[in-house]
Amino acid sequence: MRTKGSFVLFFFFFIFPLALAQLRPGFYGTSCPRAESIVSDLVQKRFSADNSVTAALLRMHFHDCFVTGCDASILIDSTNQTQSEKESGANQTVREFELIDEIKKALEAECPSTVSCADIITLATRDAVTLAGGPRYTVLTGRRDGLRSNVDDVDLPGPQISVPDAQQVFQAKGLTSDEMVSLLGAHTVGFAHCSFFKDRLTNFQGTGLPDPTMNVTLIPKLRRICDAASTDNFGPKTFLDQSTNFVFDNKFHSEILSRRGILQIDQELALDRSTAPMVSKFAFNSDEFLRSFASAMVKMGNIQVLVGNAGEIRQNCRAFNPLKAPTPSNPGNTPKPIPKPKPKPRPRPGKGERKQKPPGKERKNKIPRIF
Repeated sequence: MRTKGSFVLFFFFFIFPLALAQLRPGFYGTSCPRAESIVSDLVQKRFSADNSVTAALLRMHFHDCFVTGCDASILIDSTNQTQSEKESGANQTVREFELIDEIKKALEAECPSTVSCADIITLATRDAVTLAGGPRYTVLTGRRDGLRSNVDDVDLPGPQISVPDAQQVFQAKGLTSDEMVSLLGAHTVGFAHCSFFKDRLTNFQGTGLPDPTMNVTLIPKLRRICDAASTDNFGPKTFLDQSTNFVFDNKFHSEILSRRGILQIDQELALDRSTAPMVSKFAFNSDEFLRSFASAMVKMGNIQVLVGNAGEIRQNCRAFNPLKAPTPSNPGNTPKPIPKPKPKPRPRPGKGERKQKPPGKERKNKIPRIF
């Protein structure tokens, strides 16, 4: 069913059968019936104030799932003992943590310790994509939050990665080459800081010349952007889709077909023999791209998920739950006393032995106190 350019899609994948057996649509239907509507309302509110939230949440979701799985490990703040994933260079420009905090606070007020932070990221990303004009797909829920977040675990592909190397990274997560092309289509609402592509404008791979694969009309425009002063802590930035910046559509694929890709990996998708046919297919068939993207997003959202009793449901998405004291073996009862030992029977006197007098009254042994 198609509504305003969006699709309502239902996808069930069995690449991780044990985990997916415990994930399902509407997981919180009984335990927290308003969970998904609370997430949706707050994402809508944020989108109305800043429609770049779609790109931010897509990036957060990807950076979370591609490290230790979709377990909300990216949300954890560092402590004096451990540097979390947030401290890695790749995550320095990840944002909208405050939106996740706001959603979690509302959900804790509605149904405490019920909805995981991992599910919040997944649901919020889906809602933001839909608001930007992208597909609305059904999200399987029931994820639990991870118990580890370490900066050393972060090894994400950079913008200079080659297509074959990128394919290996995605395949290691159970995603195909076509699904990679679909997911990178999220760059249709994304942007990049000049530090990620400036070498393509002036000194590509040490040649002293611009990247020959970049459209010559785009180079002076990007140079002006990158040479301008910026109030952004990370320097000037530009849209990855130069035509429809905030609209989730297939224009990104049309742009890279015209050699107007901003990032090196984006442009190479349209040039590499293994990915170019899919880029062309998406560029000329919007519906096909939206369907494929929805399918790939559901699949990505199920990477290495924690379910059942694994992990936890965090009360605060930025911190692991406090450790609980071990439960006693007989909770609610007083300590069991040590039983009084039974007296040993006295041996009978043998023949010719004199019967001894019975011993006097002995003091009972005290039972030791148990603490």
